[in-house]
Amino acid sequence: MNSKVAVVILNWNGVNLLHQFLPSVVSHSGDADVYVADNASTDDSIGYIKSNFPMVKIIRNGRNGGYAGGYNDALKQIKSDYFVLLNSDVEVTANWIQPIQELMDADTKIAACQPKVLSYNNKSKFEYAGASGGFIDRYGYPFCRGRIFDSCEVDEKQYDDTECCFWATGACLFVRAESFEKAGKLDEDFFAHMEEIDLCWRMQQFGYKIMVCPASVVYHVGGGTLSQQNAKKTYLNFRNGLGLLLKNLPLRMLWYKLPLRIVLDQIAACKFLVDGKIDDFKAIGKAHRNFLWNFNKWRSKRYHHQRKNLLPGVYDGSIVWKYFVSKQKKFSVLDEHKFTR
Repeated sequence: MNSKVAVVILNWNGVNLLHQFLPSVVSHSGDADVYVADNASTDDSIGYIKSNFPMVKIIRNGRNGGYAGGYNDALKQIKSDYFVLLNSDVEVTANWIQPIQELMDADTKIAACQPKVLSYNNKSKFEYAGASGGFIDRYGYPFCRGRIFDSCEVDEKQYDDTECCFWATGACLFVRAESFEKAGKLDEDFFAHMEEIDLCWRMQQFGYKIMVCPASVVYHVGGGTLSQQNAKKTYLNFRNGLGLLLKNLPLRMLWYKLPLRIVLDQIAACKFLVDGKIDDFKAIGKAHRNFLWNFNKWRSKRYHHQRKNLLPGVYDGSIVWKYFVSKQKKFSVLDEHKFTR
């Protein structure tokens, strides 16, 4: 008999992370089924799980399809009401599932939800990937309550209210199985980074809501696969950011927002160059070339029934301007009236 909640940890050659973090997941996940979906690892991940956690179910993916492909391959083999897509470098806490499950049980329009994500290495601060709910500005730059670009705030319970947001972090993503299927699963062309934002955007096009529930708390190391300083991460973020807009923006907005986004990216590239980050400078150029080369492929994925009204959690301004020019680096100082609700 399958449980109502399936916690699914994606693993690729991460035996050390499983050794460190799997015990907390097993200990605190109650009646949920715990799975490890292995992306064709070549280390001893499978042997370690079998020897130490026989209650954990193993799914062997035949390839390393990245985050999107790995989860798509694994989740089609699981029958459950809710999937929890959990990074292998996350420490969960007691009672981390119940508040979110109760919230989603009470409102079938909630397609996805995340907990409050704090830094494993500095537990007083929010963590980069998700913090206390994801938002997006008018040009498609994502940010969070508690984290704007690389500035992570101290958690002083200032963002402890449960509310709608634009996207929920893929580091710990609770998703309704029915909504996941209806929205078309994860887009494997993203490979890694921003695929959860794309999924949440598509779910909202179907009329679903995305939530953050800070009553649930987890601690995330971050950079378990690619560190924040890795140029490949820069490449993926900038390429996928453009794909995200081309796929999902209504045509009346796309024609001017996409060119503006490209200009803003070029400004970011110049800043990398001035700062001596040559690899990141080159990564943005490579990202733009790849996006333009695959322009028609991204365009073919467009969802042709975009809702006319702005979706909740969009900041009608430039987070780049606010952060780098106005020096406003905290979510709480942003103009509240500029957020769509």
